[in-house]
Amino acid sequence: MTTAALIGLIALALLFDFTNGFHDSANAIATVVATHVLRPRMAVAWAAMFNFVAFLVVGTAVANTVGQTVKAAYFTLPVVFAALLGAICWNYLSWWLGLPTSSSHALVGALVGAGLAHGGFAAIHGDSVEKTALFIVISPIAGLLLGGAAMLLLRRFLRHADVTRTERRFRFAQLASSAAVSLAHGGNDAQKTMGVIAALLVATGHLPAGGDTLPIPLWVVLSAEAAIALGTVSGGWRIVRTMGTRITQLRPISGFAAETGAALALFGSTALGAPVSTTHTVAGAIAGVGSQNRAAGVNWSVFGRVAIAWLVTMPVAALIAALAYWGATLPHEPYNIILMSLILAVLAGLLIVAVRRAPSAEDIEEEAEHEVPLRAGSGTLTGTARVRVTSRKPDPERTRAVAQEVDEPW
Repeated sequence: MTTAALIGLIALALLFDFTNGFHDSANAIATVVATHVLRPRMAVAWAAMFNFVAFLVVGTAVANTVGQTVKAAYFTLPVVFAALLGAICWNYLSWWLGLPTSSSHALVGALVGAGLAHGGFAAIHGDSVEKTALFIVISPIAGLLLGGAAMLLLRRFLRHADVTRTERRFRFAQLASSAAVSLAHGGNDAQKTMGVIAALLVATGHLPAGGDTLPIPLWVVLSAEAAIALGTVSGGWRIVRTMGTRITQLRPISGFAAETGAALALFGSTALGAPVSTTHTVAGAIAGVGSQNRAAGVNWSVFGRVAIAWLVTMPVAALIAALAYWGATLPHEPYNIILMSLILAVLAGLLIVAVRRAPSAEDIEEEAEHEVPLRAGSGTLTGTARVRVTSRKPDPERTRAVAQEVDEPW
């Protein structure tokens, strides 16, 4: 029974990892889709490839932080089940609402909720939770500052550059910057699932305890990276819409600036072993870029709605996980098994309905065909001239004609 339960929980952890990729794929692809550099389905395939190879680049410091959120003595099978169920429920709910929230914070919050329900405050490693909570504030601010700084520098250096050449060059540059975000996403987010599985194997005696460092077998690394890559391929188009078009308008140069700023912040956080939110960081970078583009600006009402969702992620996931733990540990065993089975069945049904009603890649591609301001010299959203962008490749003659109408010099 214990072995069967362990296998089931590993499968549930990989399902969470899949929803992480599904939910957070917008982080890496929203900007390249919004700027027409890649078509939606090609964009998710590009992101998934770099998600998968991330384990070759980064270590497992984040996995250790997450895996040690709940102390080993309290890391029981019901605690893990409740935590994963709480995180998955929040992922589905926020995805359905189109809110780019953090899967990472959902998992940590759910672990805290399940751990508290099981053993009270004695069950929680305060240092791990404090590090995660601290980066709820740090990661979006770092993304905003780095994205804004990158946009400001690019505007200064490219103010006399040729529009057509600038657009073309930054289309290629965006491929590299989106790959960096995908690499950082796979390196930071997949490690959370690795940490949960490794801690579970240690708690059940299938892996030796390694003191302050969790042993992470290669098969756990490969499984987690594969699950998040498959989730990314499936696409989270509802959140792509929010991230790519509703916070601010983007062109290749501003998309490159946002992705570069976000990637720098993410790699720095991963090096510190902090389980940060890729979503928070990328959204902050997009807002930072928008703040430097006067004509585009930032839709602060959308950004504020997203920020509120960030703040409630951990407590809501913790509450769901605590309720799930109490349901899974009811005194009469047949009843709790029936109750949890019904909850899982309802969750599966809601997922099927949600997927059927969700926007498709074609819907997002059609919505992306809109009037985009184009500034002579840098191809950024800071001027008043407009050009209709309806394909991946700009029309050089049309772009040059529009640019000549702007008072600013080439």
